[in-house]
Amino acid sequence: MPATTTLPQKAYRDLSPEELEAALAANAEALTGHFDERFLRNLALEIIEPLSWYFRPKFVGFDEMPERNDPERPLIYACNHSGMAFPWDAIMLGAGLFHQHNYELKKLFRPLSAPMLSASRLMNPFQLRDLWKRVGALDATSLNFETLMRQSETNVLIYPEGVPGIGKGFNRRYQLQPFSTSMIRMAIKYRTDIIGISCINGEYINPMSLSFPWINRLVNKIGIPFLPMSIVTLLIPFQPWIFYMGFPAQLTYVRGPRFKPYEMVGDKSWEEVDEADIRRVRDAVQVAMQAEMDRCVGEYGQKPFHWRSLFQNLRKHWWDLPYWIPIGWPALFTEYDRRYHSEPEPPRHIIRGWFRFWRIVWKNPIIIAYFIPILGWVPLFWRGLRGRKIVKPWEGPKG
Repeated sequence: MPATTTLPQKAYRDLSPEELEAALAANAEALTGHFDERFLRNLALEIIEPLSWYFRPKFVGFDEMPERNDPERPLIYACNHSGMAFPWDAIMLGAGLFHQHNYELKKLFRPLSAPMLSASRLMNPFQLRDLWKRVGALDATSLNFETLMRQSETNVLIYPEGVPGIGKGFNRRYQLQPFSTSMIRMAIKYRTDIIGISCINGEYINPMSLSFPWINRLVNKIGIPFLPMSIVTLLIPFQPWIFYMGFPAQLTYVRGPRFKPYEMVGDKSWEEVDEADIRRVRDAVQVAMQAEMDRCVGEYGQKPFHWRSLFQNLRKHWWDLPYWIPIGWPALFTEYDRRYHSEPEPPRHIIRGWFRFWRIVWKNPIIIAYFIPILGWVPLFWRGLRGRKIVKPWEGPKG
């Protein structure tokens, strides 16, 4: 696959117009180099749909997707991060809306994700190689962001809190961390609107976890953005599959306000906008999104697990256990990936019947490692970190 063009972030705004155009032209391959629309569609059908029985996502205000204010420029969707959890909230948001709207890419979005997530297999769900990029995500760099803004085939999804939003700890749940300014820069430069999204109950995917900077700095060295500290963390060495698990929070996504940053700077052209303008607009957008999220927490966050609906799904889909609950996810993801690469047609009906589990394990022996205490991490680390890129933790794309 072609490699994504990279530039030093601190030098990005210092490029001349000619240098910027050349860099964007060279980076156009990033849009198609890894993205596999067929993989995305079938992953949503065979993997994410079963996981929806567990997370039970609800979408409020998304029956019709917003129209662009400029048909030639993508909208920018901005969503809060859920603290201290593997990004199941982002997976359910993207795949759920893609499925709901029949994969009409122009109405939907491609996400920008932390470069550390794609630097090694370890940070891809159950080590599916390049999963984030194959479903359309691009590393969150200014160059990739602007490359996305130059196309009109799809919109853009960004998590403006960056990694600090994921690693903020349960004690700061639903407290938006400082936004990066890149989202505002791109919205002003390309005169496009920002659509806010509030993700509610995602904080309970891994509740009661705390964040310690010195621990995060240590795990950064092996390609992990942060390590949540809780009672569950103590179990990870003994059951490696817990590294990827999440509790059954009922995820709710609420479409929020529409922002027009290019109007919030008055009559100034892009060339006249200064840093003070951008920070002022960023802060105003963040305050409004925080107020909207607080409202949504009050309306949709009072029963974060909603156990009754989960037990209803357990009764309804008992024959497909254990695949759609966390202990079965290693088999579900691994078997999907094996069959996708080994069969001429995309795999269908992976999760049918309890006794099929052992046949899946026979064909994918790496699954056993997820259940071996301590020693199971040896093959998983070797497989997950082999050939990884060394990248710094992402704190939001810097404009």
